[in-house]
Amino acid sequence: MITELVSSTVLIGILASGIRLATPYLYAAIGETFGQRSGVLNLGVEGQMLLGAFAAFYLVFMTGNLVLGLLAALAVGALMGLAMAFVTVNLKAEQGISGIGFYLFGLGMSDLLFQRMLGTVETVSGFSKVNIPFLSDIPVIGEILFRQNLLVYGAFALVPIAWFVLNKTTLGLKIRAVGENPEAADSLGVSVAKVRYFTIILGGMLSGIAGASLSIGLLNVFQQNMTSGLGFIAVALVYFGGWRPWGVLGGALLFSMVNSLQLWIQVLGIPIPSDIAVMMPYVLTILALVVTVSRVRGPSALTKPFGREE
Repeated sequence: MITELVSSTVLIGILASGIRLATPYLYAAIGETFGQRSGVLNLGVEGQMLLGAFAAFYLVFMTGNLVLGLLAALAVGALMGLAMAFVTVNLKAEQGISGIGFYLFGLGMSDLLFQRMLGTVETVSGFSKVNIPFLSDIPVIGEILFRQNLLVYGAFALVPIAWFVLNKTTLGLKIRAVGENPEAADSLGVSVAKVRYFTIILGGMLSGIAGASLSIGLLNVFQQNMTSGLGFIAVALVYFGGWRPWGVLGGALLFSMVNSLQLWIQVLGIPIPSDIAVMMPYVLTILALVVTVSRVRGPSALTKPFGREE
């Protein structure tokens, strides 16, 4: 059965599904990159994803309209981000503890809404594959890269956009300044609170879309705790990628390919215990953090509240 794993058909399948599985990682991790570059650590990403996933699924289930589903995920993510911003910026709460609180809220609320409004696992017709003309006909590469759904294309397009915003615009300069030295940024007239509000809400919106990419893009179902730690891996990817969008992309592809590999191992019936296969992405998370965190320097003001009276 090992020989089946290295056949051309299976390898193409692993790579193509790995590209798809990178989608929620990218949306959530890029959103978290903006927040952390402004000095805010949001451990509530998982909760935002769960609520975004449910909102998108429920709207599509009730109306059949995928655009409404995406808008619902954006709105829920924005509201969660707004609440997180108020707690961390205005109330200056400890970011790690408050983030865990928002995660637990999202986990519990999505479970409650699922039980009350659906009650059982349902399915919807989510985003279908869109073949890009000419490019999708390229042997091997076309099948891997250019036969995906719109949310997949959007996630990969987000990477250069995020890089450009952070490194080539005035807004990006303000975000980086607030994350490195908020006192200096404030002295130059930059509103630290507004910048952090913007990045946290943006991160919440992208986390909502990350959840939607699962429920109406990849799986087309919603079930309790369907993210299974994906949000925390997205936070780890920001560290793994050195707070750079391109680094986040590399990390997301690495993790998604490992996840794709373990799924194919189970599909092919390779005699590896399923529990060990499922553990692979999480073990890789721990190893990646051990290797990378000591070698990269994060924003100087990360997790540090700012107040003029200080």
